[in-house]
Amino acid sequence: MPPMDTIESEITVYGTTWCGDTRRARRLLDENKIPYRWVDIDQDDKAARYVESIANGFRSVPAIVWPDGTFLIEPSNDDLAKKLGITKR
Repeated sequence: MPPMDTIESEITVYGTTWCGDTRRARRLLDENKIPYRWVDIDQDDKAARYVESIANGFRSVPAIVWPDGTFLIEPSNDDLAKKLGITKR
């Protein structure tokens, strides 16, 4: 389970502000008006440990977690769009 209280219907994106892949994934979500909760693992040690727990000990970002507990680690835009059930713009 994620380390913080979450809104059960919301996707959570764990990442860093300096990561190009994180920015790319957030842009895809934003462009498709998909709501999500943003957590910067550089600012939240508990969140960083959570990411490590689901990413084989690494701080691999973005780590995108769905309300049902499923997640994608460093997904491509194609993989993220497929999981979201959308067509990339």
